[in-house]
Amino acid sequence: MTEQECSVEDREYKKIKLLATKIRRDVLAMLQHRGYGHIGGSLSLADAYAVLYAKHLRHRPDNPHWEDRDRIVLSKGHAGPVMYSTLAERGFFPKEWLFTLNDGGTRLPSHTDRLKTPGVDATTGSLGQGTSLAAGIAYALKKKNSSRNTYLFVGDGELNEGQCWEAFEFIAAHRLDRCIVFIDDNKKQLDGRTKDILDPFDYVDKMRAFGFYTQKVNGQDIIALDEAITRAKDQHDQANAIVLDTIKGAGVPYFEETEMNHSMKWNNDEINKATDEAIARFDQEIAALAYALEGESLPCACSGLDDGKSSCATQNLS
Repeated sequence: MTEQECSVEDREYKKIKLLATKIRRDVLAMLQHRGYGHIGGSLSLADAYAVLYAKHLRHRPDNPHWEDRDRIVLSKGHAGPVMYSTLAERGFFPKEWLFTLNDGGTRLPSHTDRLKTPGVDATTGSLGQGTSLAAGIAYALKKKNSSRNTYLFVGDGELNEGQCWEAFEFIAAHRLDRCIVFIDDNKKQLDGRTKDILDPFDYVDKMRAFGFYTQKVNGQDIIALDEAITRAKDQHDQANAIVLDTIKGAGVPYFEETEMNHSMKWNNDEINKATDEAIARFDQEIAALAYALEGESLPCACSGLDDGKSSCATQNLS
């Protein structure tokens, strides 16, 4: 790789890092404002969402129901804050909406709802059901000879649900190669460690046994994530699974180190102080990255469309 190519790649990853940092900051701000919420599993997915929306996912904030978009199903619907933060940063709706999370009449309920929120393709939250929904979406797209991808995010605790494995069998049996399953292996679920509640053993072995082309990556490494998604999109012999080795609460030491961090309340000085400090740190990182990128726009996953229209989800970085 030439020096110029390295420079271009480095700048691209800086832009993705900037988006991931903004997502984390927004998640913290909205949950602190709300006073409670699902913090751990939202932060663990921030990097994967940043890579997907900045580089891979075909989407149009100006037309959320665009027929030629990729679909995304957040089966672990309680991680709605990471979805909402990402959608706001990409311009699907005003960022002010983030501070209405779970209010009466809000467009942003605690669990994702496709009838309420622009950019949400699936109503989820009843664990396991999103896997079947994604299987159906991917199957329908294949029947239409569509080249669009379906991205499915499932939690490790969610995989206690037998419905997930029935859906995986369907996805693999029908060779839905444009369905990419992300397993958020953050090692915790609502009431403890996954290995203590129902030992999952090895997700890679299990998914391969089901017939998936399976990769395992550091879920907080944007370069590894980008490369894994690219490999998955490039192979068309099998359905795809990417096991994300993540940390629940990733990016904020206080939440990483809190044992029961599935859902938390902002009801004491310690958690509010840790949140304020993390937001201040993220603000500094955002400013530094934006300065380094000199006001460039975020990369767009929707370039080169044959309709000739602007479908770019870019935003100025300043």
